[in-house]
Amino acid sequence: MLFNATSQLKSFIKLLTKGYKIRPYTMAMDTDSDNSWRGVPLTELYGSQSPWGAPEFPLVSPSYNHAVLYHVPSSGCVAADRPPKPQIGQDKWDSEHVRMPFSSHSLYPVENENGETRLKKRWEIIENALSKPIRNSQDLANAILSYNTKFRNSWKFRGLHKLFNEYVEEEEAQYFFDVTLPEIAKLALALPKLVQAPIPLLKQHKNRSVSLSQQQIASLLANAFFCTFPRRNSTKKTSEYASYPFINFNTYRFYEITDSDSNMEKLKCICHYFRRVVTKVPVGTMTFTRRSVRELPVWHTSDRLLGSLPLHVDPKHTIEDAESLIQVDFANKYLGGGVLGHGCVQEEIRFVICPELMISMLFTEVLRPNEALMMIGCERYSRYTGYGHTFQFAGDATDVTPRDSSARRRCAVLAIDAVPYAARLHEFRRDAVTRELNKAWVGFSFDTDPTSEGLQYPGVATGNWGCGAFGGTPHLKSLLQLMACAQARRPMAYFTFGDTQLRDDIVNVYNLLARFNVTVGQLYKYIVKFAQEKNVLTSLHQYLEHVVKDAKEPSPRVNNDVMETSISESAPVTSTALESELSNNSPDLFSQDEMDQSLIEVTMHSEQTAKQTDIQTLPDTNKQMPDAKKEVAETKKIEPNPQPRKSLFDAMSEMENGDLKKVQGNVRRNSLLSDSNSSMDHQTSEPLSEKKKKTKKITDFFSKK
Repeated sequence: MLFNATSQLKSFIKLLTKGYKIRPYTMAMDTDSDNSWRGVPLTELYGSQSPWGAPEFPLVSPSYNHAVLYHVPSSGCVAADRPPKPQIGQDKWDSEHVRMPFSSHSLYPVENENGETRLKKRWEIIENALSKPIRNSQDLANAILSYNTKFRNSWKFRGLHKLFNEYVEEEEAQYFFDVTLPEIAKLALALPKLVQAPIPLLKQHKNRSVSLSQQQIASLLANAFFCTFPRRNSTKKTSEYASYPFINFNTYRFYEITDSDSNMEKLKCICHYFRRVVTKVPVGTMTFTRRSVRELPVWHTSDRLLGSLPLHVDPKHTIEDAESLIQVDFANKYLGGGVLGHGCVQEEIRFVICPELMISMLFTEVLRPNEALMMIGCERYSRYTGYGHTFQFAGDATDVTPRDSSARRRCAVLAIDAVPYAARLHEFRRDAVTRELNKAWVGFSFDTDPTSEGLQYPGVATGNWGCGAFGGTPHLKSLLQLMACAQARRPMAYFTFGDTQLRDDIVNVYNLLARFNVTVGQLYKYIVKFAQEKNVLTSLHQYLEHVVKDAKEPSPRVNNDVMETSISESAPVTSTALESELSNNSPDLFSQDEMDQSLIEVTMHSEQTAKQTDIQTLPDTNKQMPDAKKEVAETKKIEPNPQPRKSLFDAMSEMENGDLKKVQGNVRRNSLLSDSNSSMDHQTSEPLSEKKKKTKKITDFFSKK
């Protein structure tokens, strides 16, 4: 059906009054030939007729689990014309807080003229180094090494030298060192005045928030630029911050990379950000909230109707274009992924065009399978073109997103990390499916009302999460995110990044599920069964069309035992067709990552309380798990079928003339951040022409003083 203004209003009223007990949506294409989206208009996802009429997130309020590093007036409303004042506090040098570079406890060994070594306050060395004139990249390198002497023989700054000596024009480089860099140094040295209260670490298994001003974030990032944070340069697995992302810019060799033009372009984005903030001090604030959930949905028992969820599918725009919606960051479990390395895909690009997101890397511990991070208030500073190796800085971006009463830009970025798969078939396993559903739901259900059956606003803007280097397939990941949104009761906008066929596939399978009133629980069972059937169809969507239609005639509720329906009439699969389906849906631009050990964690926890009769309709997942540490609780043992069917994995094993590779566990810290692929996902897009070495200058977008 096509939605006009009247039908939109009627649908909205029904959603508010009847929750999920409504007539399912039917996807259609907009009649305007200039638009290529399908489904419902975006207004169905706002909860209002305009993006900024959508409900706001809770205002900033200091509490025992919310550290606010700036002063909040008694009214709760922060001034919109000037940066808020820093919150007064005392430095804390312990394992629960960020160890600050200006702390009196931060000492560094210094050798005197007599060859004797003594400890000196590191901040004094930093102040001395950054107060001197820095005229070129070699002076900058020497300044950084003066308080990082341990790396004098390993940090060569080749990438930094290439940027300013070869990649940008001489005039542009000179402007950076004469005008911009001295201001960045002043901003870094102002840290003791701007950040007076201790910054708590957002540790695992804790629900905690941190709010900072944009000015404070700029000062912290300036210190990351100069590599001043103590104890953050070690890459050893036994180091204090081994479970945190890198934050000092050269720890992951950001200044060393010379073989990547995209890395040069990322550096240009960072330099552009600093030029903006030292030219005009930003006045807003940001909030970072870690969400950790113990009680997860029992997916195979869920009766949420998929067809009652508003869905918008768009191949033309990008996630960052989805104003006021919750914008998904296809995150690495170590926030930022390879933004300070070779990575230049979805997460890394978002972090360099909105560099304030990078401060999450300072205090966010690696995410667990049942955790997500919400970042509210970031500002966009750069435009860009391309993706991966074709990425280019495209000039200044003026962010006109309005602010809320806490002075935060109304931009919510949700970081959820998918699991990498050693083989494509692994993502269809029951434990893998459950893990991804849990992860998405933890993020999508942020700030929802558990007592309400109505839709929760704003909706979620997402896309091919985990479908590039991490080996996922869009047809499965789109369904899993649709299920998670239905369970969280949030509408969904799905961006296919130029893939109109995927758009149509998503719309068609949604219409099928809506027409037959399929629930989240039933679809979960269908997906699990897809991997268990000996004779499966070559396409997941074709398989769903077969089993849904074969299960039962349309009815208000499909029997939860529909999984028992025979599909013996399914066409047998050929090895060539199956390989094509599982390998071509989401082409990789980057090398394959190792399987994350966290795959087997948490996924079965919430199903232990389900009835034995329901559990017996599903396979024993312990038999499918690779050899790895079992960190999840023991589940009840189920008697095996006397005549078990051959699984899809067995069929693939025969097809490949060998066993599937066992998943490797205990992934080394940041093993996901390989030189060729460090973020999650590949966005399918139109081919782009190769970039010239001499690209548009940063200074072209500014008038010189």
